[in-house]
Amino acid sequence: MQLRIADLAVVVDGREIVSGVTLEAGPGEVIGLIGPNGSGKSTVLRCLYRASAPSGGVIRLGERELSLLSRRESAQHIAALTQEGGADFDFTVAEVVALGRAPFKHGNQPLTVSEQHLVRRAMRQLDIEHLAHRGILGLSGGERQRVLVARALVQEPRILILDEPTNHLDLRHQIELLAMLRKAAPTVVVVLHDLNLAAAACDRIGVLARGRLITVGTPEEVLTPGLIAEVFGVAVSVVEHPLTGAPQILYALPDGSAHADPLPETVAKERT
Repeated sequence: MQLRIADLAVVVDGREIVSGVTLEAGPGEVIGLIGPNGSGKSTVLRCLYRASAPSGGVIRLGERELSLLSRRESAQHIAALTQEGGADFDFTVAEVVALGRAPFKHGNQPLTVSEQHLVRRAMRQLDIEHLAHRGILGLSGGERQRVLVARALVQEPRILILDEPTNHLDLRHQIELLAMLRKAAPTVVVVLHDLNLAAAACDRIGVLARGRLITVGTPEEVLTPGLIAEVFGVAVSVVEHPLTGAPQILYALPDGSAHADPLPETVAKERT
């Protein structure tokens, strides 16, 4: 499903948090959002899964305006894994994963046979079958994160929204989750802080800073030393991954003798 964001703006307490963000994500595309803390990434996502209402601009699913859909209808198209995602009650893992079917049920309707199969398949994909009867509140952070991803997959979304989905995950599960993204939904929008993971997982990357979309492009186009220095204030080297060809960002820890300031001259030369 085509996702179109046009001139999105969000104002909170008189302060503009997001301004003029325009972005499209096509069917089968994985779009990453990167940027410093407080740059507006999560705010954009919150507008997509309707936890926040935009102050301006339009979001469209296909040809339909998102704000005109009922909450149930938008939930049938969009699944979200948020940073605040969790559980207040100690449901079992199987029960939490099954909640992904809630937008398609009325009252206490039981799961159909095919929906039960979806739940089992998602738990198998996320390596949590052995946790099926455990209470979610007793799980580790990484285990709980995989349960919530499974719940999103059971929703069978046409658009999957993920805010820092690799938080708490060990290296193996990070890699497996990112490899799964392309199969999870026709359209994926994901916020990632790890630039190397973004380079490996995303077809295109949007860079936000101070609430504005600075640029959008392929990982090769976006992840340059100049842009990273400008946006993050960090000097890096970028090399080609020997197996995939994707850009890899290399950096050294500062020795404490100098602050890592943006490099405007490097950026200017690179963009000319």
